[in-house]
Amino acid sequence: MATVFIDGESGTTGLGIRERLGVMPRVTLKSLPHDRRRDPAARRDIMAEVDLIVLCLPDDAAKESAAMAASLGNAAPKVLDASTAHRVDPDWVYGFAEMTPGQAERIAKAKNVANPGCYPTGAIGLIRPLVDAGLIESDYPITINAVSGYSGGGKAMIQAHEETGGPAFELYGLGLEHKHVPETALYGGLTRRPIFVPSVGHYLKGMLVSIPLHLDTLPGKPSGADLRAVLEARYAGCDLVRVVPPRQDGKLEPQALNDTDRLELTVHANEKHRQAVLVARLDNLGKGASGAAVQNIALMLGLHGARS
Repeated sequence: MATVFIDGESGTTGLGIRERLGVMPRVTLKSLPHDRRRDPAARRDIMAEVDLIVLCLPDDAAKESAAMAASLGNAAPKVLDASTAHRVDPDWVYGFAEMTPGQAERIAKAKNVANPGCYPTGAIGLIRPLVDAGLIESDYPITINAVSGYSGGGKAMIQAHEETGGPAFELYGLGLEHKHVPETALYGGLTRRPIFVPSVGHYLKGMLVSIPLHLDTLPGKPSGADLRAVLEARYAGCDLVRVVPPRQDGKLEPQALNDTDRLELTVHANEKHRQAVLVARLDNLGKGASGAAVQNIALMLGLHGARS
């Protein structure tokens, strides 16, 4: 049996992780009484008792919790951080198991793993294979447009939509300083900072991430079929990431993968106009958060059935 403590288990991601781990037969969840969850001594004691801790905390609190775990020395548990705090830290392994060949093995061997953001999961899933294959140059001016259900915006956004109705659709992050951009650039293999335009719709969960491309501006002037072939080769044999053909009606809605841990990638191309749009679809609380976390936990703990 493996033992796990979720530090911050009452949030959206923490609850999702707890629900998934609760049905895994080889995992025992440890918790603190509500009145002791902010007690440093109690938290340190429980960290020393478990094999792995999951940090579902704001960034500053996650850094403090990770430092507390590290202070245990040989008794320190493995750490999976669901916050943004360590995603571009070179001492932490990035927890996108399908990102590159061998990444799942790196996660399995790691002491500290940073769970990816939801938007970057879709964007990196599309961009990284094409950069690696030389079909997108690392300094290409990438634009990423994305829409998510309101559950991805945290407690304040959830409350706004569920109590007051919220807007039907809203762009945000227009200061171009969204916290997901650094990891998207780093793990996407980009040297030029991408433009990222996120948005939220008045629905609970489900996400689309889209990247428009002018094919004649890419190295070798590839076709849409060339792009699709690279993605298919990268994710061949993956259970959770799949390249699927575009719909004939030219439409995609964001909620089709809700309550799954899958990521679907499509290439929509118009060869006449030499344009393409790459699209990733996922549940922002599944492969975009809790589902990815449990996949990483299974890899880190060597549990049978860890998938990539």
